[in-house]
Amino acid sequence: MSGDPSAPTAEAVRALFTRSDGQYLFARWGRPIAPVVFGVDDATVAVFKGAVEAIVTLANHRMAETDPELGANLMVFFLREWGELTATPNLDRLIPDLGPLVARLEEADANQYRSFRFDEDGAIKAAFVFIRMDAAMREAAAETIALSQMVQTIVLWSDTAFVVTSPLAILRPGGPALLKPGIAGVIRASYDPVMPQMSADPSHALRLAARIGAAQ
Repeated sequence: MSGDPSAPTAEAVRALFTRSDGQYLFARWGRPIAPVVFGVDDATVAVFKGAVEAIVTLANHRMAETDPELGANLMVFFLREWGELTATPNLDRLIPDLGPLVARLEEADANQYRSFRFDEDGAIKAAFVFIRMDAAMREAAAETIALSQMVQTIVLWSDTAFVVTSPLAILRPGGPALLKPGIAGVIRASYDPVMPQMSADPSHALRLAARIGAAQ
């Protein structure tokens, strides 16, 4: 491994993709990302799409105007209350058990939720991002929200990956949020052409860490 202190160890990489049930599971996008954003003004849409472009460029992946199968394959919804989801036409076709999900999100007082769909090879083919604009979200800059959500959508992280620490860092009060170098390294390595689009083998973390070290 590199001597760069920002380069995560193999153990740290493994933790990023080891779920709360103990399963190691990694997936990346297998097709170009075609985003659409609902519930905000045009300026915020532009900010979010700028974040998508920045992270896709970091990953050396691709964007598209449309997905030939789905139209848009990254759908981002901003809302005031979770109950708005059940009133959204046809959303129950995209999100299984939408009613019980809304009840769980309300009980947890959650302010964000992401759901992924996968192709037959296990690669990500679609993602649905829901952001409830509670007090904490309203205090955050649109650029920070957009960058955070895109980082958490570019690969399938563990459900516990960022519970304690954020993938972003703010260097000074009121300043812009920046992607932490270690997380940026994981994203770049994840999209290395020699790496698989999906893996449930913990040794995958060793390969990721080796790619990160080689890039330093």
